[in-house]
Amino acid sequence: MTVSKTVEKSAEVTKSRKDAGDNPAEALHLGELSEQLGYVLKRAQLKVFENFLRCVASLQLTPAQFSVLLLVEQNPGRNQTEIASTLGILRPNFVAMLDNLESRDLCARIRSTNDRRSHILVLTDKGKAVLTRAKKLVATKHEARLNEVLGAANREALIAMLSKIANEF
Repeated sequence: MTVSKTVEKSAEVTKSRKDAGDNPAEALHLGELSEQLGYVLKRAQLKVFENFLRCVASLQLTPAQFSVLLLVEQNPGRNQTEIASTLGILRPNFVAMLDNLESRDLCARIRSTNDRRSHILVLTDKGKAVLTRAKKLVATKHEARLNEVLGAANREALIAMLSKIANEF
């Protein structure tokens, strides 16, 4: 079959679907893709991130920025390399993220007294306030929605399973 005949055949199928009132996007079958754990995890991650962004839209924080602020709060005196490594963020991406957070006066880099090549991360007063509001929004909206969808037992089981993959895979 030539390309033009293939295009004609595709157009006929599309037209017949429209004539039948079907949405062509609904007609797609994922086949074995729907059984692939990586694909399903990625789709779930996208939905979770979309919800997170909606819940904290007023604060203009990404999930990664929220994670950085949380780690800085929970680990005072730690340097930016340790924070980036823990979160699995590449150095160039982390530096750009810190630049953004610093320009918004949410955190600051302070030269380490132990190693002048290293920078300690600290939250500013504004950063502490934004993080407090973000934690409340995440708990009351984002995590609450996940708990609603999963239920407490499934949530705990999912965290355990995903942690096992993250730690052992």
